[in-house]
Amino acid sequence: MKVNVRVWRQSGPDAQGAFEDFSGVDVLPDMSFLEMLDVINVKLEASGSEPVCFDSDCREGICGSCGAVVNGEAHGPGTRSTLCQVHMRSFKDGDTITVEPFRAKAFPVIRDLMVDRSAFDKIIQAGGFITARTGSAPEANAAPIGKQVADEAFDAATCIGCGACVAACPNASAMLFVSAKVSHLGMLPQGQPQRLARVEDMVAAMDAAGFGACSNHGECEAACPKGISLKFIARLNQDLVQAAFTRRS
Repeated sequence: MKVNVRVWRQSGPDAQGAFEDFSGVDVLPDMSFLEMLDVINVKLEASGSEPVCFDSDCREGICGSCGAVVNGEAHGPGTRSTLCQVHMRSFKDGDTITVEPFRAKAFPVIRDLMVDRSAFDKIIQAGGFITARTGSAPEANAAPIGKQVADEAFDAATCIGCGACVAACPNASAMLFVSAKVSHLGMLPQGQPQRLARVEDMVAAMDAAGFGACSNHGECEAACPKGISLKFIARLNQDLVQAAFTRRS
């Protein structure tokens, strides 16, 4: 099959970007989306042109480094999948595919489809540490955790920090990401000592990075490849309110 691809090209953060068209790209239906970009890059390099720059690592939907907006959808068509898990059989012969980077003030474009997501790292760093004894492994039943709580904490911990929630949100909010990182520690006994300070510090870091406020559209949950639930945002807001009252008292 052959597809036409429009790719955003931008040589640097301060450069003027524009779409570049690649017509009649030969692909196999079972190729992944990133393999299709590889096909384009092979031809570009053979002609002496600069290849399209994009992020990727594991190509198994685990690392979260891949990410782009395909035909207006973060990570492209499909549900609960990263861009590297999208296959060309999701498109039809002759389709025109538009690929652009995540658009957010806090995710400045480095080059082409690659954006700087270090703001996420700063938010995680703001969360600090947990008070847990190091050394030999504790006895398994020393801190009993109910199955429902353990399952919900694990659901939050599946966040891979890809940034699709930010790209999908009209306000470029990082609330789903922050709520997942806050909740997977805050729901467990080990995360209780710093729980309220952690949520305040991480939300402050989110605001300082330039992310927008939650828009309540729910696009973040729809775009999340791991299906992180909006309920974690509600939980974050509850902790924020409790932290404010605790500080005042």
